[in-house]
Amino acid sequence: MLKTIRHLALLIGAIGVSSAAFAAVQTATLDVPGMTCSSCPITVKKALMKVDGVQQVKTSLEKKEAIVTFDDSKTSVEKLTMATANAGYPTTPKAAK
Repeated sequence: MLKTIRHLALLIGAIGVSSAAFAAVQTATLDVPGMTCSSCPITVKKALMKVDGVQQVKTSLEKKEAIVTFDDSKTSVEKLTMATANAGYPTTPKAAK
């Protein structure tokens, strides 16, 4: 019985480790054309930081963009753009260079 419990614990641990191995940190740059004042980047950043998996957000009023670092096993670019749209700032992802 104890041996079975140990095997089960090892199996569960291996599944947890293997699924985490597929997660990757991604960075997306979003165009935010609606940012027009100094409080806009703050609002956009707050909306993005509420998304599960987002690790960092840098916004630029001058460039009208947000650079978002996130865990792609927890969120996606689509969820990021939904969050900004729900905050009143529709965004589109910039193409990678």
